[in-house]
Amino acid sequence: MKKIVIFGPGPQFKGGIANYTTSLAKALDKLDAKVYIVSWTQQYPSIIPRDFIDRTSKKNLLENTNINVEYITNYNNPFTWNNTVNFILKLNPDKIVFQWAISIQGLPMGWIAKKLKQKSNIEIIFDLHVVAQKEGSLIDNFLLKYALSKPHTFIVHSLKTFDELKKVFPHKNFILYNEEKEIIEGNNLDLSKSQKVIKLFHPVYDMFEPDPNFDKEKVKKELGLRKHVFLFFGFIRKYKGLHNVIKSFAKLANERDDVSLLIVGESFWNTLDESKFSTKIKKIIFGSIKKILVRSKDDESNYRPLDLIDELKINDKVVVVNRYVGNEEVPKFFQVADCNLLFYLVATPSGVESMAYNFKLPSLATKVGHFPETIKHGFNGYLAEAENIDSMYETMKQFLQNPIPRENVAKQAEKMSWQTYAKAILKD
Repeated sequence: MKKIVIFGPGPQFKGGIANYTTSLAKALDKLDAKVYIVSWTQQYPSIIPRDFIDRTSKKNLLENTNINVEYITNYNNPFTWNNTVNFILKLNPDKIVFQWAISIQGLPMGWIAKKLKQKSNIEIIFDLHVVAQKEGSLIDNFLLKYALSKPHTFIVHSLKTFDELKKVFPHKNFILYNEEKEIIEGNNLDLSKSQKVIKLFHPVYDMFEPDPNFDKEKVKKELGLRKHVFLFFGFIRKYKGLHNVIKSFAKLANERDDVSLLIVGESFWNTLDESKFSTKIKKIIFGSIKKILVRSKDDESNYRPLDLIDELKINDKVVVVNRYVGNEEVPKFFQVADCNLLFYLVATPSGVESMAYNFKLPSLATKVGHFPETIKHGFNGYLAEAENIDSMYETMKQFLQNPIPRENVAKQAEKMSWQTYAKAILKD
């Protein structure tokens, strides 16, 4: 029996990476691996003015599994980094899979990986959800190179991510393998001077189960939705292009009375009690640091796309659920919708896209990042030009005129199973 450690946010945290860590652990557990999640207690500098804990979901996602979770690593306390190393060394796993999604975590993750590499023969794998950062800072490149120079093996979810990795280390000889560990790029003439990269995918989340007794028309009526429902789901971040979603939908709504836009998600930078003194102090300090480190074009602290709903006078056709939605509520919003909108400015494999596959829900996306790899225009969704409101509007209209068969979405989902993903990790 192989012993695997997954380092990443445990199930007590919000967001896609926490869901991903949990789903990967469960997939490995089903394949009879001994699985441990070694989690952060705090993932980011304590001055960041945001609550990252999931205080809404009630269900124990690890129920009926043999998975152990240890909350150890505090970003702000280097002593816990050493405790993390010692704990993992005691477990003596065959492999450790780090969940990499943001360069700000590069210092603790790189330090932990470095120490494990020095003191053990554990295979260190970095599962790359992203390389190039969506909200860039002046120290990203340093943290990227520091942390990403430590693992033995990388996993990428798209060819775009692989290309970004090659740009970070232009002189490295990378060998790209598929899930069967067959070489698809590079050569292995001198393995001592090359690094292994496994090209996989973002698996379809199996933690959200459609309700077989779901009454779509009843829920539409309760929410005040019209005949055709377009869904925007997830944290409200600038890179996800909600401002473009609203503008393109407004063009459609001005022509038709049978469409609704359902926006479900928490405004990323508005989760703490604004009246608390501690929140005010955090915002002042964090705001000052951001001005120094974050390029002004990437700063989203004043991003308020929901204001466009009033400005464009489409209030009667837009329903907004502006809060964090617990796991138990997720199915309702995907099952009431007709399609999923992913009009992103930039993209890496999307957890929201993965969730949509679980409900056989077609996606309309922009031609950025990995979307052209997973969304086949006219088969399981439609693709629009990025930052082009007319193109997004035409794509929404095209979907209404030629709906995507749900069975096509199911066919694409079959290729992206957690079992295939987990088997590729276990394979030597």
